[in-house]
Amino acid sequence: MTALAGWQNFYVIVGSSAGALIGLQFVVLSLIASRAVRTDPQGGSAFATPTIVHFVAVLALSGILSAPWDGMGATAISWGLLGLAGVVYGVLVTRRLRRLTAYRPEFEDWLFHVLLPVAAYVTLAVSAVAALSHLREALFGVGAAAMLLLFSGIHNAWDAVTYHVFVKTGDK
Repeated sequence: MTALAGWQNFYVIVGSSAGALIGLQFVVLSLIASRAVRTDPQGGSAFATPTIVHFVAVLALSGILSAPWDGMGATAISWGLLGLAGVVYGVLVTRRLRRLTAYRPEFEDWLFHVLLPVAAYVTLAVSAVAALSHLREALFGVGAAAMLLLFSGIHNAWDAVTYHVFVKTGDK
């Protein structure tokens, strides 16, 4: 498994970051919960839950790629299944965003909550297949997907906090 040896520090850093951000997200959601106006119960499943799911996917991916596998076959299958599950989840998020009644998603919402995460999950799935013949390149695709999910999650968490701090504060 020398191909993954060079990636160990990357996944320790990315996985730790994802784990810390999951915890921070729960703390922030708890703190702003009293400020939130619950006009549309679907808002959490369309905005907050996907952010946690993407952080968890990065954490899971880091675990998969840091495990002491005997070969690349099971590793690639594992990250490929994670990618396929993410694509399916992206379809669910799309449906949730379309059903919102209290808020109409803007381009930025579609970009960071659907397009970029789905692109990351597709990259994972495609990289799993590419690992059969182009392992080095496939591992860079997996790393890029992890970073894209992490950065999308950070953006989405920041967007939610700033909305509740600046927009909701102005409503009072």
